[in-house]
Amino acid sequence: MNNISPKKLLNSKWTAVAPVNKEKHFMVTEIEFDEEGVVILCSIEAVISKRSAPIDWHDLQDDTRWVHGWK
Repeated sequence: MNNISPKKLLNSKWTAVAPVNKEKHFMVTEIEFDEEGVVILCSIEAVISKRSAPIDWHDLQDDTRWVHGWK
């Protein structure tokens, strides 16, 4: 399990364990919090294609799908 703080998500780098469409390196480019500090929106962007997609930030904690950093 990847331990991550929601406050440190923005601009964090991730590697997909199982790349899709030859995209394996991603960066968190957008994050929004509500009034209570809970993450309500998180978007990742593929480094090469610049394709952006929303993601549940809790999915990044699953180390069978995501590795913190670019590997």
